[in-house]
Amino acid sequence: MARAATTSDIFNAIAEPRRRQILTLLAPQERTVGDIAIALAIEQPSVSKHLRVLHSTGLVRMRCQGREKYYRTDADALHPLHEWAATFERYWSNHLHRIKQRAEAAAHTAKRPSNK
Repeated sequence: MARAATTSDIFNAIAEPRRRQILTLLAPQERTVGDIAIALAIEQPSVSKHLRVLHSTGLVRMRCQGREKYYRTDADALHPLHEWAATFERYWSNHLHRIKQRAEAAAHTAKRPSNK
């Protein structure tokens, strides 16, 4: 059951840290399995396994050129991840704004001369 969920759900697919590393590596440009294996210092069969999961969920696309297979991220498939993460943007913006206000208030208080 867990394997079926991993291969059909993008959130489960990216739960694995190596897959997130692969997506990050593929974000700026397409790469071959060998390029990915070298960049991440992992065995090629392991990269292929992770790419199969990412490809089956639609997060990466593949094109063949001769004997080489080139992989790249699929922006449309990544969009639901972006939308989900964006739901927390307001929370973090508000949280960081409050931290900034507290730090500025503390700095202002520290700069005031004491009346001793």
